[in-house]
Amino acid sequence: MGDRRHKRTFRFLFRFGGTGRAGPSDDGPSTGRVPAVLDRLRTTDRLPSSPGFWRSPVRGVRFTAVLGLVLLVGLTLVFVTGLLSYAAYNPDLAPVNDKTPGKGVLGFYLFAWPTGPHWLYRLTQGLHVTGGIVLVPVLLAKLWSVIPKLFALPPARSVGHALERVSLLLLVGGALFEFITGLLNIQLEYVFPGSFYPLHFYGAWVFFAGFVAHVGLKLPRAVRVLRSGELRGETDELASPAPHTPTISRRGAFAMVGAGSLLLLVTSVGRSFDALRSTALLTPRGVADPGTGPNGFQINKTAASVRITRADTGERWRLTVSGPAGDLAFTREQLLAMDQYSAALPIACVEGWSTANQWWRGVRLRDLAALAGYPDRPPGVFVESVQRSGPFRKAALRDNQVRDPRSLLALEVNGETLSPDHGYPARIIVPAAPGVLNTKWVTRLTFGEL
Repeated sequence: MGDRRHKRTFRFLFRFGGTGRAGPSDDGPSTGRVPAVLDRLRTTDRLPSSPGFWRSPVRGVRFTAVLGLVLLVGLTLVFVTGLLSYAAYNPDLAPVNDKTPGKGVLGFYLFAWPTGPHWLYRLTQGLHVTGGIVLVPVLLAKLWSVIPKLFALPPARSVGHALERVSLLLLVGGALFEFITGLLNIQLEYVFPGSFYPLHFYGAWVFFAGFVAHVGLKLPRAVRVLRSGELRGETDELASPAPHTPTISRRGAFAMVGAGSLLLLVTSVGRSFDALRSTALLTPRGVADPGTGPNGFQINKTAASVRITRADTGERWRLTVSGPAGDLAFTREQLLAMDQYSAALPIACVEGWSTANQWWRGVRLRDLAALAGYPDRPPGVFVESVQRSGPFRKAALRDNQVRDPRSLLALEVNGETLSPDHGYPARIIVPAAPGVLNTKWVTRLTFGEL
């Protein structure tokens, strides 16, 4: 009887110990306390709070540390370029530029956005959006790798552990919110209530708070693990106590994440390069055909989409220039009779797409400022469009933007008259400025302190 009982106990431990999975027994139904223990194992490992619930052999501290360091570099780049994108709008210049009222101390870093190099905004916003897209597989893999910790009980074992869990909540929630709102915005499917600008801006700071706290808590250990390749006596709390048989190695998992990021890069980066635009299959501004000819380059909004008609831009159209000299009205023919200047500048949008340099020709803004009564050091200018509704139909430009000789009231592009979709009869073009500040269908320029 004793030998039989020991054999039965050994078979129970072999079948159930560390796995939580029941299997048939050769000895028939168990009796005594065994069913209670078995039921407790079955119930416990059905809950996400149990380590035995998570059985992937890929999870581990080293796997998570590698992904974490990639995100440390990548998310820092995305966050910084996002702040630069916000600064490029010159939100502290005028209320019409400020889409995040009440930002308070969060606007501490704002500065006068420069006009050079002329491709500056094209670079920073391209990195911001493309980098965010490319990091999606890495972010998802990182969240998957640490998901057991999100369900760990008790929620807080100490003050330090409580701070870690709070930072994790801010980090995960903020990252998901920022990625989801950003991706929806560039896909033109923004469904969140309220404006994208303040939600994305404030969400970025919530994410950043969790990010900094998490990096401070986890970076030393991650670096130590990656340097030594081992935990040196520490417990790998992410590794499963009873892993399944591997179907993919950790190296294979890294390769799969990298391949996903590479695929997203190949199918999105082309919208920043005219020659590769047809490869940008995942972006609305990539596969859309802008047409051919001198006006055949990418646009954001058409004249029809904002209800610009021939009556708005036809013979009755006038450009009003205001300043100390009073209100001066010019026809398009009179503007063409003024000294004309050319500049090769791109169009770069907050959605991440951009064009190559186009040759714009028109009247310099600083020359129009001189006509308005500022012959020496022109101030900023308030620009108004004939567009009746929608964001950025009005915009403010700084004095350094007005003074730049490449800043034009453009009348032509690539040797041809502007098309209606590109802003006929006149539009603003300023080096290094976001596309929405390059106002189309301009009807009034008011020079003065803003």
